Amino acid sequence: MSNHTGRKPTVVLVHGAFADASGWQAVSAQLHQRGFPVVAVPNPLRGLAYDTAYLQGLLAGIDGPKILVGHSYAGAVISNAAPGIADVRALVFAAAFIPDVGEALGGLLEAHADPSVPALPQQVFQYARPDGSTGTEVWLDQAQFSTAFAADVDASTAAFLAISQRPVAAEAFGEPATAAGWQTIASWALIATKDHAIAPSLERFMAERAGAQIREVDSSHAVMISQPGAVTDLIEQAYEGTR
Repeated sequence: MSNHTGRKPTVVLVHGAFADASGWQAVSAQLHQRGFPVVAVPNPLRGLAYDTAYLQGLLAGIDGPKILVGHSYAGAVISNAAPGIADVRALVFAAAFIPDVGEALGGLLEAHADPSVPALPQQVFQYARPDGSTGTEVWLDQAQFSTAFAADVDASTAAFLAISQRPVAAEAFGEPATAAGWQTIASWALIATKDHAIAPSLERFMAERAGAQIREVDSSHAVMISQPGAVTDLIEQAYEGTR
């Protein structure tokens, strides 16, 4: 992949768990209108080490400067991947995890539990891998998906998000981060104040610790769908702040 569309950096959009790249549709359209090249990554959701390696391989084929944007679990992925990639100008975290080296997402959720935020309605299923081992996947109960993930998204869209969600490997919650891109790369963070998937207080803690430029928006976890303009504006700010 090459960036030959102009001087603006390529914006690389990375979705998190229980979602797919189509959730970036509105943000992508707005970025294109502002002249940004865009890549919406099909995050494998196989675990932090696997997804980091996948993203680094994809980024290696994108010429020129890049802004990495991660939603939810993908915040950990972009932060873990960025130090190994040349010319990453900024990291943008949208209702996202921002772990430090050695931290796992499950541990962050436990250490910063908020009684005002209900537990995620997780369901687990297992399957046999070709090598005979057992894989464990996590997804969200369809009946409770809207409340947990997309409470401010229109009902028909939220219903489809529930039935089309992509499960995440259970390993993703237990693998510690091996890098923290925010330690050396300028960062911006969008806090979703009505998030029921990651407590807003945890989002704020991680963003402040990272020294990110912070903006808050009255949104559910699905901020890129319900408030795409806020996400696009923050990406624009990251561009202006690092050009």
